[in-house]
Amino acid sequence: MPNTPGERAIEYHNLAAEAHLKAANSHKMGDHLNAHEQSVEAKRHAEEAHRHSEELAKKK
Repeated sequence: MPNTPGERAIEYHNLAAEAHLKAANSHKMGDHLNAHEQSVEAKRHAEEAHRHSEELAKKK
């Protein structure tokens, strides 16, 4: 895992994007249960990215 808040924010944004893509693909295939779980995971990653972004903003 990256060391700085900025690097962590980037990593979590990327993880959120990947989870969103997986969710979209699951929806496309009709697997709505997995799509929901992946959407929840994407939300968690996005919230974590936001937390690290705010931490970085406080340091500036």
